[in-house]
Amino acid sequence: MRYRELGRTGLTVSEVGYGAWGIGESGWVGATEDESVRALHRAIDLGVNFVDTARGYGESERIVGRVVRERAGDEVRVATKVPPKNGLWPAPGGLDPAETFPGEHIRASLETSLRAGGLEHFDVLQFHVWSDDWVGRGDWLETIAGLKQEGKIRLFGVSVNDHRPDTALALVRSGTVDSVQVIHNIFDQSPADALLPACEEHGVGVVVRVALDEGGLTGRITAGTTFPEGDFRNRYFRDDRPAQVERRVAAIVDDLGIAPDEIAEYALRFVLSSPAVSTVIPGMRTVRNVERNTALSDGRPLTADQLAVLAKHRWQRNFYT
Repeated sequence: MRYRELGRTGLTVSEVGYGAWGIGESGWVGATEDESVRALHRAIDLGVNFVDTARGYGESERIVGRVVRERAGDEVRVATKVPPKNGLWPAPGGLDPAETFPGEHIRASLETSLRAGGLEHFDVLQFHVWSDDWVGRGDWLETIAGLKQEGKIRLFGVSVNDHRPDTALALVRSGTVDSVQVIHNIFDQSPADALLPACEEHGVGVVVRVALDEGGLTGRITAGTTFPEGDFRNRYFRDDRPAQVERRVAAIVDDLGIAPDEIAEYALRFVLSSPAVSTVIPGMRTVRNVERNTALSDGRPLTADQLAVLAKHRWQRNFYT
């Protein structure tokens, strides 16, 4: 496993981290706790030291906390998230921060997360949504500073609204955030336009989520793919979107001259080829997925020619409307 600095925070993280949404059974259907625990232990065995969870991920914080306590000597870094008080995802413009992240709500959510995980602190506390309307407004920044001073959190971050990297540019430039988590993949390359350069300039760490497009960039989504009832992917891949994904993945495979089962490898290498990226956090619900994904931390970025090919496969879309 190779490691990178999380911006200028002084925190070193594995370049392949662990996305723990899927193990909490809050949106992904099919995970079992026993397999999730085995997968997380195996990830730590293979050098993963950064785990991303959230208050809104069902049982995820509890499961992550259990494993982290069992691996106390491994110094696993854990990031969690505070949900917006008003329950709105993504955050619409024009809201007052008192509606979304007032200080007392931040503290209450953090204390609940600490109890759920059985932990004394989190390495990164993130807001689960963000709007640049909140820069310089509200008591959230004062609250974050207090939590850092108390030792309950080490760093502050935000999870940028899906497919809207522009909504955190002012925050990054303000110098008040340590890390941002953003969707970045072969299809959605928009963070590279302005957000990633701004993060490099201002020393902000970058955590990449959805690098495999919720499974779309694994080669396993086809026109006939279906998901269990209650699985969020029924909405993400609704209507004819599975067929669209299948065609676009086939085009990428053809242009790169690779085997169809190599697409996930190239998708993760695409993200790790950016020097602005600190870590990528694919969801890994099985030991097999852990072993496959962590093997890609081998210091082999894509070539300039390969990146030029992939730049042509940018796909502007919104899966949530």
